[in-house]
Amino acid sequence: MASSAAPYGLRPLNLIGGQPFAGSTRQIKIASGYGTNIFNGSVVAIVAGGTIEIVTTNGDNSTVFPAGTIGVFVGCSYTDPNTSQKQFRQSWPASTVASDAMAYIVDDPDCLFQVQADGAVTQADLGQNTHLAAVQSTNTGSTTTGNSTSAVTATTAVTSGFAFRIVDFVDGPESTVGDAFTDLIVKFNPDSHSYTNKTGI
Repeated sequence: MASSAAPYGLRPLNLIGGQPFAGSTRQIKIASGYGTNIFNGSVVAIVAGGTIEIVTTNGDNSTVFPAGTIGVFVGCSYTDPNTSQKQFRQSWPASTVASDAMAYIVDDPDCLFQVQADGAVTQADLGQNTHLAAVQSTNTGSTTTGNSTSAVTATTAVTSGFAFRIVDFVDGPESTVGDAFTDLIVKFNPDSHSYTNKTGI
């Protein structure tokens, strides 16, 4: 059971309507020298320069995701400035100087993601909205595994400004609805994803 807090960011599962997730990603540039770690499972956005950065708002109604929020980071590639060798990594190491750095993004607005809540979420919360439990930063992940440690808040609401909709629960040997740190299945709400909101970057 999910009786302990072990958040892992957002993991892609499948698409709305039961369509399989085929592992498709979009490659978008990371600015050379970008100074913040980005971890596998982090929410990211396209910024004005046309490159990817980690989202630094929590997606509630007072600190909404930026208009360029494009999906979830699942890795990157770049030429290591020290060895001149091509690298494929789970995470982006802050301040790496590489002109060919590319992020791999799950950008389908219909994608469903598994994520852990920071507390118990019950069956009555199905269909409610949630947001990140804390702001993502250069420290919201493990530089050893490369994985995010972001969770969503268990304080759900009908509030339209929240970033994610709860569409299901993870129900299995290690996770049950109402666990102390419930594993959820969520999707981006339309206003929180660049492909479905009306605001340009």
